[in-house]
Amino acid sequence: MAVISVPPRPYDATAVRPGWADLPADLRAAINARLGSRVTWAATAGGGFTRGFAGVVQTAAGDRVFVKAASLVDQRHLSDWYAREVAITAALPAGLPVARPRWTLTAAGYFVVCLDAIEGRMPGLPWSLGDLEATLATYATVADALRDPPAELVALGSPRLADLARADLAWWGELATGRETVPNLPAVARDRLPELAALEARLPGYAESTSMIHGDLRVDNVLVDATGTAWLCDWTWLCFGPAWFDLAGLLVTAYASGLPADRLFDRHPAARTAPHDGLDAALAALAGYWLVHGASPSTGSPHLRAHQRWSGEMALAWLAARRRWG
Repeated sequence: MAVISVPPRPYDATAVRPGWADLPADLRAAINARLGSRVTWAATAGGGFTRGFAGVVQTAAGDRVFVKAASLVDQRHLSDWYAREVAITAALPAGLPVARPRWTLTAAGYFVVCLDAIEGRMPGLPWSLGDLEATLATYATVADALRDPPAELVALGSPRLADLARADLAWWGELATGRETVPNLPAVARDRLPELAALEARLPGYAESTSMIHGDLRVDNVLVDATGTAWLCDWTWLCFGPAWFDLAGLLVTAYASGLPADRLFDRHPAARTAPHDGLDAALAALAGYWLVHGASPSTGSPHLRAHQRWSGEMALAWLAARRRWG
């Protein structure tokens, strides 16, 4: 019987962010003016690992939208991410289950994004098979639409996964040479650092692609609506890469949920172009990234590093099971 593991804190309760009432009064006034009606109700998003404002707001006129806001001074990286998300979601192909931007606003030293509000819920962990199958079905549609991305999306100048893999997904090589250390490295990895380094080193070559991917496909970037349709959120990390890499990252939590992750990967349309050891290369690279970053200080949510550590352990456990490491 498969062992089930859940993260140290539920993904819908990881955020440490201001509420609507915590925002500066002049910023709230500017948002009210742009909405054309006063906000009378707000629900702060519980998921995520940044400290920017994010939540659904409802106006006296009855409009419901999703608003994000970040300081242009203290959170400039975050405001830049929000601006990037707006550009990407505006250029994604029509008809995809993705929240579209309505407007942006710069006021009171903040950058504000307004998107369609998706009336849905984040899937819980362990995954229910229904929620996971809905998410996989949506991703099949998205991956197909981004196999030959529109010119407007390409023109945004997104990074390439192959380059990212060389720059920030090569941590086993650092660990093997002693240039990086991780406290309490899982036992299954301690005697296999060269093998893990060799696996992750294959990813850059495998990741060359003219297709585009979400780049951060995980359970807390999914909402399932009342009809059972899964919507994909938080498109900041769009990049050129093969869809099977997104699929590998998503299914780490399926493996942790005791579901047949290998079979789910193999039967998904996005996996058709994966090399025979592509999944292993992706899992090795992701595990190394998560474990190293999980041992580093964080300026975001205090729950980020624990989630990264858990994700790294799950990716490594799945890889170990696939390669029959004792």
